[in-house]
Amino acid sequence: MTVGVKDDGKPDRRHIERKTKAEVTKAVREMERARDDKKPRKPGKGWTVQTWLEHWVENIAKPYVSENTYAGYEVDVRVHLVPGLGAHRLERLEPEHLERFYQRMQSTGSAAGTAHHVHRTVRTALSEAVRRGHVPNNPAEIAKAPRLEEEDIEPFTIEEVQSLLVEAAKLRNSARWVVALALGLRQGEALGLHWEDVDLDAGYVRIRKNRLRPKYAHGCGGNPCGRKAGYCPKRQQTRREHKSTKSRAGRRTIGLPDPLIKILRQHREVQERERIAAGADWEGKGYVFASPVGGPLSPNTDFHVWKRLLRDAGVRDGRLHDARHTAATVLLILGVPDVVVDAIMGWEPGGAARMRARYMHVTGPMLRKVAQQVGRALWELPGAEEETD
Repeated sequence: MTVGVKDDGKPDRRHIERKTKAEVTKAVREMERARDDKKPRKPGKGWTVQTWLEHWVENIAKPYVSENTYAGYEVDVRVHLVPGLGAHRLERLEPEHLERFYQRMQSTGSAAGTAHHVHRTVRTALSEAVRRGHVPNNPAEIAKAPRLEEEDIEPFTIEEVQSLLVEAAKLRNSARWVVALALGLRQGEALGLHWEDVDLDAGYVRIRKNRLRPKYAHGCGGNPCGRKAGYCPKRQQTRREHKSTKSRAGRRTIGLPDPLIKILRQHREVQERERIAAGADWEGKGYVFASPVGGPLSPNTDFHVWKRLLRDAGVRDGRLHDARHTAATVLLILGVPDVVVDAIMGWEPGGAARMRARYMHVTGPMLRKVAQQVGRALWELPGAEEETD
């Protein structure tokens, strides 16, 4: 059948073969729809899901997305999508194939969140295939995404925050946790903080960099150590330590409370003593929260310190990101204007309202205060307080 005209002016004719008449008829009708929509598949040997995904993640996505985004894409493709769907012809992939695949993932132990992340990855990859004319439509746009239950997030109370701060004062890099609970910095923002971005005299901190999760390669050459790359005695870092904050809203300046300024001054003095003690071993990379020799902190180690801090303080278990929810809720309690909250938290203007709804939680004391106000408005008689007095 003819689907258009080639670049050289000759008719673009396609030949379709299938095993049965019904399959040929279906394929011809799909080709006709693609032709009518001006989205015929490009000529030549078609892609399989595996060949397209591997090409997309390495040659299209990798050069243009952040290291963390690429790492997520690469795991989804290598661990889940290629083993589960790779043998399909790209143009024959159906929404039902994807939905059954998501069900298999969850039935074999994958979390709903993992399946949902895989769905977003394959949807992005197939959108690029559509844009480049390799397939006429994106089945992942039609397939139902795995259902994701919205988990209830309860911010820490003021009393819990105070208990955490008391216990944090006993730790090395104690200011790290004060910054998390008072300013609501993301983990990458806190660990990527440099002294050049902190002005204690003026009382502000600039958020400009994000610490990246380290990635390692073996350095043992022809004598393999038999361990994972991250535990190789001669391991080599293959990912940069930090990157610039991506969004304009993320690049922001935050004022420092006076007690936090005092804590950061003390922290800098301790770090200066560590520098002197380390001598020639001091790495001197300018991190605010650094290792004993001035190097960057590992996000994984940072997470485990947080978990230990919760246990030692006798506070219920929670995610490290819950500290950010807590800081946002404190701003709500204080009645800080929305535009100021958005600037402090680093939320984009377009989605700020949604982020406020997600991060700023109405607490029990706030609800009780409102209930008392309603009670006084509806049930107290005018002049009742004067008569009582």
